Amino acid sequence: MRPAAGGPPTVISCYDESSAPLGLALFVVKELVEELLNDGGGVLRLAPAFVARDLVPPGRRFGLPEEAYDLGERGYLCERWLGSTTKADNRIGPDDEGLSRIVDPSGRPRLTLREAVAADPAAIMGAAYAASHPQGLGRLAKLLDYGARIPYHIHPPQRFAELLGRRSKDEAYYFPAGVDAGPHPETFFGVHPWIVREGAYDVMLPYLVDWDSDLILRHSRAELQVPDEGFQVPSGVLHGPGTALTVELQEDSDVFAMFQALNAGRIIDKELLFHDVRPADREAHGERFPLNFVEWELNGDPYFYENNHLSPQPVETDGGGEEWWIFYNTPKFSGKKLVVPPGGRHTAAENGVYSILVWSGSGTYCGHDVRGGDADRDELLVSHAAATAAHPVENTGDGDLVIFKFFGPDVNDTPSIRRYEG
Repeated sequence: MRPAAGGPPTVISCYDESSAPLGLALFVVKELVEELLNDGGGVLRLAPAFVARDLVPPGRRFGLPEEAYDLGERGYLCERWLGSTTKADNRIGPDDEGLSRIVDPSGRPRLTLREAVAADPAAIMGAAYAASHPQGLGRLAKLLDYGARIPYHIHPPQRFAELLGRRSKDEAYYFPAGVDAGPHPETFFGVHPWIVREGAYDVMLPYLVDWDSDLILRHSRAELQVPDEGFQVPSGVLHGPGTALTVELQEDSDVFAMFQALNAGRIIDKELLFHDVRPADREAHGERFPLNFVEWELNGDPYFYENNHLSPQPVETDGGGEEWWIFYNTPKFSGKKLVVPPGGRHTAAENGVYSILVWSGSGTYCGHDVRGGDADRDELLVSHAAATAAHPVENTGDGDLVIFKFFGPDVNDTPSIRRYEG
């Protein structure tokens, strides 16, 4: 299977925010959201949202034409964001990069999912959930397609992210089977336990000051990216993801600090070390300040693998299909894999709003035609009303229909990783 192709859709705005009064704009959007939900039986079809990054070459596994990956100054198409209400925080790029767009039954893009949730959160998220989660859907799913390892970096914990009015970024990975894993299918995590045991935190500082090598990785450990498995990565944990095609689910944020200077044959911009550092903190503490982002006990856990490794956990179903938890162990987000065999019919009912990516196979989902590998037919958002009622999933193809489901904070009670202390 090759993940969704297609191309970035033509944008057709439903209203002109620059000329319409805000109240009128919201009213127009709310009416459009209601119309699209009615047309879709509570389900919204989403266009693909491809995102460029300028640090690492692409893995070229999205099924796009070769020339589509190279975007010049913007970098390369390396990510696809799924059910996204998050704007990519890129140096160069369009104002709506990363935002998913809702399309009407004819396939015409009408508005962003972000606009829809802002205009009518109760219709999409359910009144009670929307009232208790004013930040919106609160999660971001991605496909990562990199041809080299992502630089060793960190996501600031909430107490630091909020200094800049941002949010933390816990995340988790799942590595689908049957896809070429690329040249470096291993991820660096954390630091060697002795650094924490001896309080030798300053051993990391010279690499940040000199900013001329990738030797900071000598203080970390790499884990193999095994198909059909994954890892959780709490905020404050250093990590350098490998080249296996990855399904990622995370908090709704794009904060980071790069700790590795040399990557994929070039020195990256040192400004990325200070991406989410206040100017005053940089002035006062320089390269030492980003070390405050490191949750040392988590990074130096000698049982990091045991305490952060994710393997699929079975979910009881009606027998028409099989489901597994692939993202769990946190209230911040959750996710499942659903497999419906050829000719099978599965009945789903969930606790709240969610989005899906059809990974492979073909069929219908809540009455909508879906096809893996076809970017125009592989992504839906199921509103609260539709999600909490019984809804059918049918496999009309010759192979398994494989679907990933993505949920936001507090929607599900999920399994926990049993804490290992040795």
